[in-house]
Parts: sequence; structure tokens; C-alpha cells
Amino acid sequence: MRREPRNDTAIVLRQVRFGESDLIVSILSADYGILRGFARGGRKSIKRFGPALEPFTQIKLRWQPGRGELVSFLDADIIASGQGLRKSLDSLALAGYAVEVVEMLLHEGEPQPQIYALLQGYLDYLAAEGDSALARLLFELRLVEQLGYIPHLLHCSECFVQFDTGPVSFDPVRGGSLCASCTGESPALQVSLGTLGSLSRSLQTPMGRFDGFHFGPRTLNEGAAMLSLVLKSILPRAPKSLRFLEQSTALDEP
Repeated sequence: MRREPRNDTAIVLRQVRFGESDLIVSILSADYGILRGFARGGRKSIKRFGPALEPFTQIKLRWQPGRGELVSFLDADIIASGQGLRKSLDSLALAGYAVEVVEMLLHEGEPQPQIYALLQGYLDYLAAEGDSALARLLFELRLVEQLGYIPHLLHCSECFVQFDTGPVSFDPVRGGSLCASCTGESPALQVSLGTLGSLSRSLQTPMGRFDGFHFGPRTLNEGAAMLSLVLKSILPRAPKSLRFLEQSTALDEP
């Protein structure tokens, strides 16, 4: 990389304190993907950073390539603070879960404009107090689809027959949906054809759009079970934020 300063928009994923006043910050850049940078005086410099490096904040950022693995963050201005996320423990937990999963699945320095749009739309929707179960399902589904992990939905992953009746078996290790003949006696998750159709149709919409969707309880429950299996098969480990998310969800239940 050349060392001239770059101007970019980004979403702050996390920060780690370094010394008395500095920060090491992970961001998702609109143009450069995942970047990790050193913000000198990031905890104390009101003029250059202020609160712009707080997790989930969308920022205008000026940065410079470094000589090592870390780039150098020069200054930042807030586009959207994500303050609405802090009104709900569930929304805050969902935001933390999403940025951790993104950081686990993306490689540093690889542009991912569609995933940037996805995370931006997801955080904006949660900050506006959108439906948390719907947001999580759409985020997970679109993320794995964009990364090439989406399983077969409306046809059998092994014999490719189109489904016209349900229920259907689902096993991400075997490629996704399975007809009765291919399932055999192997244990697999049972899902309805209606759920598969709803999920498939939702993938035809813009990546960052979350408003205007309505999934019934069955689709939400079956879809969540499906995406849980997919993510377990591709993540290197269980996200640390998952336990906090499960606890916050339990607290929000009546």
C-alpha cells in the first residue's frame, strides 16, 4: 500500500485500549473491507476522534497505511452514532453478535461492499427499534449467501428434484434441503416448504433492506434453526457474544 492518506466510510466493529490514551480499532471499510488500525490518542483526542471510534458507529474516516499489519487512523467524524441500539439490551446484543460474526468470517483487506451495506442496514434497522428476530434471520441468511455458503433451498441438494410438497429435511453438511428419498434414515432438521419459499424470496431483495418484511412464527423459528446449523458448520468457533445474546433474548421474553 502507498502511504498517502485515504478517505473512506466505515463501521466500527470493536476497540481495544492500548496504553494510557491509544486504541487499536477494527473497522469494516466500505472500500477496503476489514481493517485494523492504531488510533494515537483515540481515547482522549476530542478534536480528531471524539466518540467516533465507539463500536457500531458509522464514520467518515481518514487513515494511512502503516509499515506493519496495523494502519494508522488519523481522524474520524460520525455519520450515525447507533445511539438507538443502546435503548434495548436485545438490540445491543444483536449488534455485538453481528460485528463479531462479520469479523470472524471476513479476511482483512478484501473489499466487501455488499456486506458493508448489509451490516449498515442491519444496525440502522435495530437502532430504529425494528423487529429483532426478523433482523437476525435476514442478516444471517444474507451474510452466508453473500459469502457463498447458502445451501440449496427449493430443490434437493443431492438429486436436484424441485419440491412441490413438504415438509423437507435440512442438513447443511449435505448441502441444504433434502427430499425424503435422499434423507433416508439420517437425522435432519424438518422444515416447511413455506419457510423455504419465504427465505428464498427474501434473498431477491436489496442487501441492506430490512423494512417491509413479515415472517410468521413458524418461518422465524425454522429459519433460525436452519441458520444456526449453517453457521455452526462454517464458523471457526462459537461467537463469544452468543451467550450474551441468548441471555438478553431470554430477559426480553414475557
